[in-house]
Amino acid sequence: MRIALSLVLVASLTASAQTAAPKPQPTTAATAAQRDTTYIDAHGTAHITRIVPVPDDLSPEAQRSVSHAQPDATPPESLAHRRSHTDAWQLTARDAWLKLYPAKITNTRIAGVPVRVVDPARPNPALRDDVLLNVHGGGFDSDSGSYTETVPIAGMTGVRAIAVLYRLSPEYAFPAAVDDSIAVYKELLKTHKPSQIVLYGTSAGAILTGELASRIKQLGLPEPAALGIFSGFGDFTRAGDSGYLFTISGNGFAGPLAPVRVSQVLPSYVGKTSRRDPVLSPIFSDLHGMPPTLFVTSTRDILLSGTSNLHRAYLNAGDDARLIVFDGLPHAFWYNSSLPEALEANHDMAAFFVDQLKRSH
Repeated sequence: MRIALSLVLVASLTASAQTAAPKPQPTTAATAAQRDTTYIDAHGTAHITRIVPVPDDLSPEAQRSVSHAQPDATPPESLAHRRSHTDAWQLTARDAWLKLYPAKITNTRIAGVPVRVVDPARPNPALRDDVLLNVHGGGFDSDSGSYTETVPIAGMTGVRAIAVLYRLSPEYAFPAAVDDSIAVYKELLKTHKPSQIVLYGTSAGAILTGELASRIKQLGLPEPAALGIFSGFGDFTRAGDSGYLFTISGNGFAGPLAPVRVSQVLPSYVGKTSRRDPVLSPIFSDLHGMPPTLFVTSTRDILLSGTSNLHRAYLNAGDDARLIVFDGLPHAFWYNSSLPEALEANHDMAAFFVDQLKRSH
């Protein structure tokens, strides 16, 4: 199983740029660069080509995954089609993870917001009253993570995971997703101590996790025991180097490239909000006193820059912020249950959550 859909986020980043540009012709073996080149123009812009091999130390499964060929002139897909095949893919991914980590999954509502509750088959008795609150990935306009981000983590921690099925763009712009998630968090605070709650997400959910942390502080609510920001960013005003280096498919070097324009980064999610709003872009908020936070990304992740920049901002604010970077792997590779590295990443996340919950009790 390949991770074909984790980058619904970045497919949304530059969809308007793709549709506006002339239709490009796919690069072929005959037209591909055959040597490394670099030229810096008068404005400091780098014009480069690179021949990048697959890292030798990746698992055979990961080597096959990152070697998958994808045309660089793939036409953009409609939102309806993306949602349809994202939903289908996630069911397949869910079943693959459930074979490894059996769980009971219940769809219900908390504070009127639809949620997905994942109860692991082997609960951790020491953490039986705790909860992992997940805000899923999917570009804010789809759901690519409410199963793939909860089933493995619930299974590895033995802790109940709740995925917030927040309202999506373009039907609902910021702050709808924040408001829905805050409503669920407030409701959980009625039955849980804040020290019994962990908040986390991948991709769009990682962005949303940072936004929620800033909103929780802004509202004066008690903070959760820990945060997990897994491949995201906290600044809607810049793309960073990785946004210019990697493809919008989410597969690192494979797939379509498109011009990076900050004004076109998730416009349907941003809506009319200023990109410097301290909740939308928490890098502009007061980050002092944030809960212990684990950041995870990879060197072929289009959101590598965004993740590392927000991590550095947390460090500069004096927070307990930790960063794990996996070499040679693309965006949100930990969705893919067939990769040993995905199991390792999920174990890292789970171990951090368990440690922080035990410390906070």
